[in-house]
Amino acid sequence: MNKALVIGGGFAGCASVHQLLLMGSWDVTLVEAAPFLGAGVRTVWHGGHPYTFGPRHFLTQNREVYDYLDKYCPLRRCLDHEFLTYVEQDNQFYNFPIHRDDIARMPDKDKVNAELKQLKGAVEAKTFEDYWVSSVGRTLYEKYIDKYSKKMWLIDDNNKIDTFNWSPKGVALKEGPRAAWDTALSAYPIAPDGYNQYFDVATKGARILLGTKIECYDIPNRTVTIKGEKQKFDLIVSSISPDQMFENCYGALPYIGRDFHKIVLPMEFAFPEHVYFLYYANDEKFTRLTEFKRFTHHKSHTTLIGMEIPSMNGKYYPLPMKSALAQAARYHELMPKGVFALGRHGSYRYAIDIDDCIEQAIAMARLVQEGSYEHPVPGPKWR
Repeated sequence: MNKALVIGGGFAGCASVHQLLLMGSWDVTLVEAAPFLGAGVRTVWHGGHPYTFGPRHFLTQNREVYDYLDKYCPLRRCLDHEFLTYVEQDNQFYNFPIHRDDIARMPDKDKVNAELKQLKGAVEAKTFEDYWVSSVGRTLYEKYIDKYSKKMWLIDDNNKIDTFNWSPKGVALKEGPRAAWDTALSAYPIAPDGYNQYFDVATKGARILLGTKIECYDIPNRTVTIKGEKQKFDLIVSSISPDQMFENCYGALPYIGRDFHKIVLPMEFAFPEHVYFLYYANDEKFTRLTEFKRFTHHKSHTTLIGMEIPSMNGKYYPLPMKSALAQAARYHELMPKGVFALGRHGSYRYAIDIDDCIEQAIAMARLVQEGSYEHPVPGPKWR
């Protein structure tokens, strides 16, 4: 039987294990540094409330991926999810994505509408700021995007971000339905413990090494050292940052972390009906608040709010900058046949979510089944 090593036990890693096990011809070992599976998507509890480290609802436009997860982790559709952004200069909460209907409530609506009439589109945009100003005008950019993005990425100039196709939630300026992603399938697990059951189902039959770190990598030979023992594999699937596998030979890849604070409030709900997220686009240190009951449907006389503050604590978000992406690409080029990198860290792509992890795992398994062990170049399909 062929031997496969999967590095990392988050969603990408567990989905990869599952796809290989479904083939029936692979002996799979999963190595995870944490003492549990699921990484930031694992459901834990605080004040009697279930939550994940960050809000992790399931969103996809791929029906195959939705049906796959629903089979092993029954889902409840979220049909009404709305996001609001607080704009301090107007002392108003507006919809996000930016919605044309809200302009009528703005004190500077005439200026905003005049700027919108002058827009020529973002085709020639070279930076994140260029993209947004050419998409919605200077005034809306300063209301919603400018300060938020600077604190999101811990930078002092949004022109430092020179990629931007990952940014809008569907559109830069939205019209019609208020739901943030009205063209996608949005859902959350029915079970109180969220996705946890999926991690167990997906890895059943694999050799699982929790609380374990790989001591030495020899990726060209698909060999690693685990607990002092050198082991060779026919296939390696990694969901960790690619610089780790090559001893940072091109330098450590940059990431932004998060400080996450949990707040229990003495009320059944704190946010307006249908609102899942509140974004803050001003001088606050935090970027957004999440009311987890909107996703989990947990019953309680109190509610749990999650507050996210960008920091250098942890490696959660790859930087959407060409220099960082080029650095990651150099690591990907070192990966020989029989080595795949996927997930947000493995791909080194910010815009990777649960559905992308599953889609990548399915694509990897199909390539392997077809006898092609070549790692795809990250792009629209591989993200």
